[in-house]
Amino acid sequence: MIKKKIITAGVDEVGRGCLAGPVVSAAVILKKSIKLNLLRDSKKITFHKRVEISEHIKLNSYYSIGLASVREIFSLNILQASLLSMKRAINKLPIKPNLILIDGNSTPKSLKNCKTIINGDEKIKVISAASIIAKVYRDRLMIELSKRYSNYAWESNFGYGTKAHLHGLRKFGVTVHHRKAFKPVHNILSS
Repeated sequence: MIKKKIITAGVDEVGRGCLAGPVVSAAVILKKSIKLNLLRDSKKITFHKRVEISEHIKLNSYYSIGLASVREIFSLNILQASLLSMKRAINKLPIKPNLILIDGNSTPKSLKNCKTIINGDEKIKVISAASIIAKVYRDRLMIELSKRYSNYAWESNFGYGTKAHLHGLRKFGVTVHHRKAFKPVHNILSS
């Protein structure tokens, strides 16, 4: 009997709690050449180190990115939009995994062979890799947007509800990149 090789993908999303920008997911299948000691929860790595590690992961894995737009977040809700971004990332992988490990407790509908792991980005290296790729991708996207929308400090808060971002919202109003259903943004629109 021939034993089938298990191809494992790790999946994680970032930006779920942000007030602006899309939710971004990454799906990653590691190659043998990866330096596993570099992989840990993206939130515990400095910005510059994360960028460096992200480049190493990209060179030593198969990976893909999936996004759900601000409009999709509004129409679906943040959980469903996050799952949609995960599904898009998984479907874009150049190699099809037969096991998908997802950070959290929810899986995209209609996908088979998925296993959720709470705090998976801390426990499972392949999910850590997905966490790093997704975070660097989304941070760079928000830095790019901050060049056109400089009043919200997205280059440093990446769309999260910091004091500077909230001040920008109150003073300059809401942009097309803001999540209008999220409470701080909704409250400004309602006032």
